[in-house]
Amino acid sequence: MALVPFQYATRSLWQRRSATLLTMLSIGATVAVLAGMLCLQQGFLSVQTQGGRTDLAIFLRPGANSEGESVFDLERARILLKEIPEVAAGPDGAPLAAAEAFIAVSLPKADGGTANVPLRGVQPPTFRIHGDDVAIVQGRNFEPGADEVIVGSAITGRLQAGRVGDVLVINMTPFRVVGVFAARGAYRSEIWGDVDRFRAALQTEHYSRVVAVLRPGVSASDLHARLADHPRAPAKVVDEASYLAAQTGFLSGILGVMGWALAVLMGIGAVFTGINSMLSLVASRTHEIGILLATGFRPWAIFVSFLFEAVLLGVSGGLLGCLFVLPLNGMATGTTNFDTFTEIAFAFRFTPGVLADAVTVAVVLGVLGGAWPALRAARLLPTQALRRG
Repeated sequence: MALVPFQYATRSLWQRRSATLLTMLSIGATVAVLAGMLCLQQGFLSVQTQGGRTDLAIFLRPGANSEGESVFDLERARILLKEIPEVAAGPDGAPLAAAEAFIAVSLPKADGGTANVPLRGVQPPTFRIHGDDVAIVQGRNFEPGADEVIVGSAITGRLQAGRVGDVLVINMTPFRVVGVFAARGAYRSEIWGDVDRFRAALQTEHYSRVVAVLRPGVSASDLHARLADHPRAPAKVVDEASYLAAQTGFLSGILGVMGWALAVLMGIGAVFTGINSMLSLVASRTHEIGILLATGFRPWAIFVSFLFEAVLLGVSGGLLGCLFVLPLNGMATGTTNFDTFTEIAFAFRFTPGVLADAVTVAVVLGVLGGAWPALRAARLLPTQALRRG
């Protein structure tokens, strides 16, 4: 038997505009909260993992999961910099490798309070390793051996003394900001300076990691297998893409869990709103349902018609919720990356995946809110429905 015309369902939604709008807003609010949290998650993941290279190896202390946990003494760093044949050479024949020091320091924020900002002490080869991925966009680069720093473009406006010409005091040592640099991924949220000057200011004799470009055909996993038990310079070796992905787990998980947890809690309210709205609809259209049944439409056709209305409500509410969140796309924000306990700046990202998740949740809410009322409508007998009408 034929289905009830879909125009009947859409006309019904329009005729009860107030109830329809209330249900759409309830579903839209739920979807907006979920989509907002997912946009945060996607923005963080995009910045943290952006442009990770598989030909760039990260050398860490065996057992370390991040550079914040890793230390290399000078001799071990020298061996990794000079004596690893798998490392590619630059035009001058020198290995494309650099030792770096990484530490988080508390610095005043422009809007008050403090933030743990990552400092990265680098060597001149660092810039050759990254090539065009790191570019000075304001001022100039720091001079090797000088108490000068360059600040990542994502945090230059977030720090109290993060602009060109300002002076940052790091452990009682003043460093002048001489430039702002743009970079891929999380590097744009860091402060870079000469590694030896940072080590002197922070009173440490160690490096945190060594980065190196691998020769073609060499994989980080193969090099790790060779160096894991090296007698003079044991090291854990991972490619940059894998390393960056491993630094996203905790915060990404928190944002995802918070978004879905809030969606479930708010979704319960949205489902009850939908149920009340659809039950009211069934009660007001009992006579019409009786006529449809009496003219030959089967109960399953009635069920499908009312469920279609509920799904249409859900999709409309989901799209409304996405419209609420869409203006946030590209809006800059920042938070603490709990994998490194440092401030990271990023922007909301409204991706096709976020849209798909939001619409899927909206459809589920519509189905949950409309299934029972639709079933009640389908189970009415024609004589009972006509008599009630």
